[in-house]
Amino acid sequence: MHSLILLNGGVGARVGANQPKQFLKVNGIPILVYSLTAIDPIEQIGEIVMNYPDGWRGAVEKLLEDYAIKTPVTLVEAGDSRHTSVSAMLPHCTHDSVIIHEAARPLVLRQDFENLISSPHDNVALMHQIPFTVAPVDPDTHTVTGSLDRSRLRNVQLPQKFRTSDLADAHRQAAERGDVFTEDATLVATSGYPVSYIDGRDENFKVTTPTDIRLATYLMQENETSYE
Repeated sequence: MHSLILLNGGVGARVGANQPKQFLKVNGIPILVYSLTAIDPIEQIGEIVMNYPDGWRGAVEKLLEDYAIKTPVTLVEAGDSRHTSVSAMLPHCTHDSVIIHEAARPLVLRQDFENLISSPHDNVALMHQIPFTVAPVDPDTHTVTGSLDRSRLRNVQLPQKFRTSDLADAHRQAAERGDVFTEDATLVATSGYPVSYIDGRDENFKVTTPTDIRLATYLMQENETSYE
């Protein structure tokens, strides 16, 4: 069995709405609900540990009730960063394996979680090829400082799966070093544990801007049409 950490504590400042972006509706449904309904039918996920923005616990509880989420959910107040939020939620995970996802990826599929679960690797993340050229730069001088081999780089996606003890130790090491990470695959790898990846999907992007919301709405409507 697996615990699942669902990151849901962001306020979505870049979206520019009057509420956290996970409560905005895409195709008539709050963004948060898409992840919950993809996770809920998966028998191997025994619990969800989810955080919430300050002042929004009641709204989360209402969505859980309105959409009849059956998997047990533990709610934890959000930390001041993604990194601290994961650290705060880890002690509430009771299974030896933990999956991390974020509510801001509403186009995630049940199959994405099942691909991770079926992977023989303890620590494994979804990652996707980068379809464009990237370059290292100095942002202070606005100069290009070299080149990068795109074939050896990947766009880090969620969900990700880890042995719970490995992830906890990686966070402990980071706290001792004073390091903060923006996702956990590189955190665990930097801490000395092997981390594998499996290919993700370009549709499984993180909703960050108003343009992302429009794109997610379009893709969901297109998917509905393809099944008619």
